[in-house]
Amino acid sequence: MNTLMKFTHFVAKFHCNEPANAALIQQFEKENEIILPKEYADFLCFANGGEGFIGDGAYIILWKLEDLIKLNLAYQVTKYANGLFLFGSDGGGEAFAFDLRVPTKPIISVPFIGMSLNDVRAIANTFALFLDKMALTTN
Repeated sequence: MNTLMKFTHFVAKFHCNEPANAALIQQFEKENEIILPKEYADFLCFANGGEGFIGDGAYIILWKLEDLIKLNLAYQVTKYANGLFLFGSDGGGEAFAFDLRVPTKPIISVPFIGMSLNDVRAIANTFALFLDKMALTTN
């Protein structure tokens, strides 16, 4: 399935940013010594973040590739929840993150206030499953 078809049905009510290009993603990964999960990188090539409802479900905000590092630094993730890499939020008190402590980089949520590894909640094992779950969740 091509990238467009993989994500199109999720974004009817989601305001997508212009796509990132593969070269920008590769540069980001090299400069920051992180390999993004492939499905997430594919999504960035479809939409470099955005915000809105996923399917008929949850409202989410997905950050632009260019903002990922500065927002992780601003939220002091390495101090409070080292091993997580935030990539968005529910628009309220919960952040979405990849758990880099696990080789498969599953997606978890963690509260912004009182951020701690003790408070992580598993959401999905892959970015596609994350979108599926968000499409079925109401805030």
